Amino acid sequence: MQGNLREIDIYSILQVIESGQRTGLLFVESCHSTHCKQQMWLIFVSNGQIVYATYGDTSLSRLQDYLHLYKGQINVETLDISPADSSMPWNIPEYKCLWQLLANNSIHVSQASSIIYGLVHEILFDLLSLHQGRFIFDSTSLLVPHLTTLEITPILSRVIKQIQDWKQLYPYIQSPEQCPMLADIVQLHTALPAATMKKLESWADSKTSIRQLARYLNSDIFTFAKAIYPYVEKGWVKIVSLATLNQDEYQLPRELNPKPEKPIVCIGNKNYMGQAMKPILEAHGYEAIAFTNPLESLGLLFQLRPDLIFCQIAMPELDGYEICSMLRNSTVFREVPIILVTEREKLFQCIKAKIIGATDYLTAPFGHNDLVMLVKKYLERDMTAKDKQYTQDLLIESKME
Repeated sequence: MQGNLREIDIYSILQVIESGQRTGLLFVESCHSTHCKQQMWLIFVSNGQIVYATYGDTSLSRLQDYLHLYKGQINVETLDISPADSSMPWNIPEYKCLWQLLANNSIHVSQASSIIYGLVHEILFDLLSLHQGRFIFDSTSLLVPHLTTLEITPILSRVIKQIQDWKQLYPYIQSPEQCPMLADIVQLHTALPAATMKKLESWADSKTSIRQLARYLNSDIFTFAKAIYPYVEKGWVKIVSLATLNQDEYQLPRELNPKPEKPIVCIGNKNYMGQAMKPILEAHGYEAIAFTNPLESLGLLFQLRPDLIFCQIAMPELDGYEICSMLRNSTVFREVPIILVTEREKLFQCIKAKIIGATDYLTAPFGHNDLVMLVKKYLERDMTAKDKQYTQDLLIESKME
C-alpha cells in the first residue's frame, strides 16, 4: 500500500490499518519545498495497533526531554545501544534506549509506556496536519519486542480534538515548534506567581520550543500554549521560530569559511569512486580519497576523520548500510554527513538509508552538478556550524577580557 497524501489522508490510512489488523511500518515523507525542510515519520503497527512512532532521524533529544521527569537527569548519551540485536532489527535509538533503561531499572514499564504514548501523540499531531507528501506501508518491516500497543481510533480522536483546539490560538501561536521569549518581564512579574516566573525565565529562552516545554512540564502542547496565550496576546511574551533566529544570528565573513582542509572520502568500486566521483570532486577544488576495500577503509577513516563521506550501498564483505551503521555508533562520526550511493532509487532503500543514519543518498549514474550540489549542501552546512562555534568562542573570550 503506497500513494500520495493528496489522494488519501493519514486518518483514512490508519483506519485501513486498524480495520485490516495490519502489521508493519507506515512511512510518511513530506513533499520537498524550498521553504520547508523535508521531514519523515515512522509508525510501527502490530495487528492494527500502534507499537511505536518516531521521526525519521536518530536523535535522542526527544527521549531526553521526557526522561527529565523521572529520577532527575538520565543521560541517554551514556547508554550503550550499539550492539546489534537480532530481535530488534530496526535501528531506532529511542526504542533501544527505552529497553535498556528498563533493563537498568532506571524507569518502570508504566513510565516507558507513558513516554511512548507521548511520542505517538506528537507524531499523529504532525501527520494529521499534513496535506502533502507520500506514504508507503511495508508489511515486512516489524519492530519487536513490543513494549506496549495503542488502539488507533481512541488516540486519533484525542489528537483530532487537540488539532481543533489548537486553531483557537491562531494567529498568535501557530506551531508547537515555535519558541516563547519573554518580552516584558516587569509585567509578567506582576501577573504571575514567583515560582511560575522562575520557570519561565529559565525555559522561555527563545530557543526551547512549545513542544519541548510541554514535555518538561508533563503537559500536552495545547494546555501549555493556552496558558501562555493571554501573555502572548498582550505582547508580554513573544513567539518566534528557530528559522527566524537563525537568520538573525551573526554571520562570519566568507573569507573565514574556506573549503575544508580535510579530504572527502569515497568508498566503493573503482568505476564509481575512483573513475567517476574522485575526478569530479578534484576538478572543483576538493581533495578526494577513494577506497575500494570497505574493510580497510574503516580503520583509515578514523585516521583521516573526513567532513563528508560517500559510500556505495552494494559492496562485497560489507555493504554501505553496514558501514554507515558502524560509523554512526561511534561518537567521532555521529554528526558527519554520510551519503549512500545506489544504482537505483527505491523508496524502501531511502527508508533504510535514513533509519541506519545516512544523511542523504545519491543515485548513479549521476551528473557533475548533482554531485557538486550535494557536496556544497553538506559541507557548507558543516562549516556554518563551525563558524557559529567559533563566534561563540570569540564572545566568551571577549567577556572574559
